[in-house]
Amino acid sequence: MATIEIETRQSTELIDITGKVKEIVKSRRGNVNSGICVVFTKHTTSGIIINENEAGLKSDILALLNELIPKGRGYLHDKIDNNAHAHLRAVVLGSSVTIPIERGDLTLGTWQSIFFVECDGPRRREVYVTVIKE
Repeated sequence: MATIEIETRQSTELIDITGKVKEIVKSRRGNVNSGICVVFTKHTTSGIIINENEAGLKSDILALLNELIPKGRGYLHDKIDNNAHAHLRAVVLGSSVTIPIERGDLTLGTWQSIFFVECDGPRRREVYVTVIKE
């Protein structure tokens, strides 16, 4: 397992971690020709998604999260931490993705990128990457 450390700057943001995940897979290329790569966030106010890294789409994703699950809507958890919206957004996003590895590389589609999604920043975060040989 490898760790990617992330410093987020916004309360909600998308951070492309594709390059870092590819580096981790490449570093194991001699050992893993075929298998899977699991990318996981242990933080309950963040998510991991795969989508296109296009500025307009990234803005649309952030707008969708803000519209579907707005901050300060009287959620019960806000009585404890005032960040229920971040937890609820993380539920919708999911905490991990699994990507097949073939010929030592991630089998991402042409336009696919792996994103860490911050929902309660700014914070220091860690993403775990596990490469499993077939």
